[in-house]
Amino acid sequence: MDMPMNVPVDDPNADTEWNDILRKHGVIPEKPPSPTPIIQEALLEARKQAHDNRLEDKGLDELAELEDEEDEAFLSKYRSQRIAELSKIATASIFNQVYHLQKPDYSKDVTETSKKAFVLVHLTSSLGTNVESRLLTEIWRELARKFGDIKFCEIRGDMCIEGYPERNTPTILIYRDGDIKKQVVTLAELGGEQTTVKDVERLLVSIDALKDNDHRICKLARAKKEGQYSSIRSGNLNAKMGSGDEDDDWE
Repeated sequence: MDMPMNVPVDDPNADTEWNDILRKHGVIPEKPPSPTPIIQEALLEARKQAHDNRLEDKGLDELAELEDEEDEAFLSKYRSQRIAELSKIATASIFNQVYHLQKPDYSKDVTETSKKAFVLVHLTSSLGTNVESRLLTEIWRELARKFGDIKFCEIRGDMCIEGYPERNTPTILIYRDGDIKKQVVTLAELGGEQTTVKDVERLLVSIDALKDNDHRICKLARAKKEGQYSSIRSGNLNAKMGSGDEDDDWE
């Protein structure tokens, strides 16, 4: 009976003639392919996307400043696109203020209006000491001026819903197409007492009330894109290497 022979192997991954002979005879497994070409391909793809989309979040003033640096036809395409977007926003911007609701008119002012536009309702605190509610009132005013195509409303929580718990205020109710699409109870998930306008803008992007390339939040869009490129090794790269993991979609 033949006894198995122990073959000395210092490093099975080393590129040596001896290892090549062992691989040929199946003594050691084939060396896995180098990930370097895949990494390089993924990085090149990311750079190409960044270059192709370099004007995506530029406003008209910024586009005008690039006339000496960019191809005219390329600039013209984005200029026309931006003008069309501005025209669409201007037509839809019919709200531009915070609306203080009365319960008898709630259905008309919120539910019915949400069939044409996003409506966000802030259920406010009945106490002047609720810091989060006061903060959200200030954020509401700024957002209403900035995004006139979205209707921002306020009503005291206990006047809107009898017995509504004070501890649940502020509450954000987001309506679209006649239904509540999302509710946010207190600002805990947005940042608590440190919540900013940008935090609520991220919420608006997440529910598709705003597009992430909306020029009004271009800084937010740019930061998001940079985050996407920086995660390339866990996204495109894993997909190319057959990891089978699915990417989660943003904040």
